[in-house]
Amino acid sequence: MFENLTDRLNRVIKNVRGQGRLTEDNVKDTMREVRMALLEADVALPVVKEFTDRVRERALGQEVMTSLSPGQALIKIVNDELITVMGEANEALDLSTKPPAVVLMAGLQGSGKTTSAAKLARWLKQSQKKKVLLVSADVYRPAAIEQLKTLSGEVEAEFFPSEASQKPVDIAKRALDYAKRHFHDVLIVDTAGRLHVDQDMMAEIQALHKAVSPVETLFVVDSMTGQDAANTAKAFHDALPLTGVVLTKTDGDARGGAALSIRHITGKPIKFLGVGEKTTALEPFHPDRVASRILGMGDVLSLVEEIEQKVDRDKAEKLAKKLQKGKGFDLEDFRDQLLQMNNMGGLAGLMDKLPGMGNIPDEVKNRVNDKEMGRLVAIINSMTPQERRFPAVIKGSRKRRIAVGSGTQIQDVNRLLKQFTQMQKMMKKVGKKGGMKNLMRGMRGRMPPGMPF
Repeated sequence: MFENLTDRLNRVIKNVRGQGRLTEDNVKDTMREVRMALLEADVALPVVKEFTDRVRERALGQEVMTSLSPGQALIKIVNDELITVMGEANEALDLSTKPPAVVLMAGLQGSGKTTSAAKLARWLKQSQKKKVLLVSADVYRPAAIEQLKTLSGEVEAEFFPSEASQKPVDIAKRALDYAKRHFHDVLIVDTAGRLHVDQDMMAEIQALHKAVSPVETLFVVDSMTGQDAANTAKAFHDALPLTGVVLTKTDGDARGGAALSIRHITGKPIKFLGVGEKTTALEPFHPDRVASRILGMGDVLSLVEEIEQKVDRDKAEKLAKKLQKGKGFDLEDFRDQLLQMNNMGGLAGLMDKLPGMGNIPDEVKNRVNDKEMGRLVAIINSMTPQERRFPAVIKGSRKRRIAVGSGTQIQDVNRLLKQFTQMQKMMKKVGKKGGMKNLMRGMRGRMPPGMPF
């Protein structure tokens, strides 16, 4: 997310950073570039105008003109104003009510409501330790009920059954009654996709809202629709008292206009970002961290939180002990590392949060391909347990068998073995005294410029 905006702003920042003093002309030229960058990112025009006016006003004030490093001071102002536009701080779900707290999901068709409902259930279970019940009131698309049932099983949340022949209000009331009797903390109600101009459908969701009195009414919207996402959210808010927004498909959105427009246009906070298709791919929206990402400074806090939540500690500790005892790093370990990385959103997801990524050339970024990780795992899965433990035995005929079994070419198997050998050498350094320092020193020469090593 924000790749295009980050690239443009990084170029602007580079020009400003080295200047000993800023003049009115400098600021004017810089703000013209910032304005173009925001418009290209499909940020709504009123947001662009207010943002650039505020930055210009502060940039021409004392805090920049008298600063010893005016370029840095201007960057700080841009960062501060980005945070202001997006809402200052993370606004958590307000579940402070007598259980069960009802969360109503609303939005257009195809925006990702059903998947978001399941992702939210997983997040509430894992992060907030809540007992969650899911129910589908989408009686117009029978597949939606089955989809939510399947996803409920995947996230290990209880599912309340419903049928297409029932009325949405009746479904929601029965689910709420069940949630009360079975001591659920949260009831998430998934609804049918609807257009704000469809009066009958809007009347239906208003009746649904009145029947269950949700503490949170979340509008789920596709970020790839840009500033239209903000306009649609406003239209829904005029008919329904929204409390927040879930912005989906942000992993496929290189512009980021929706994230920068929604708060200003609707007055409602973005509460979550959908960052992939998996049910683990949901993260709370932190304006300060997102502003840091936009300016190419990374998001280390989110990265640390993700590692805390998603890395299998037992496996990590076993590997650390194994290396300390001098036992070799084998292909089983390599596969575990690939799967752990994939669980954290893949290489692309990690790169987005690392500082300095804006300085890495596009050709290097474009080589990062998460499909390649899947291919590597498939190759290792096609090996026998003995081959994974003792890779040296993998010669000609074995390579052919592994390639056929994984649907790849022999050169792919060779490439994996070469990558594994390099990783094995690095892991030997970790196992030695002062290992991590040695590893970083070894990696420094191999990493592209701008990486934080």
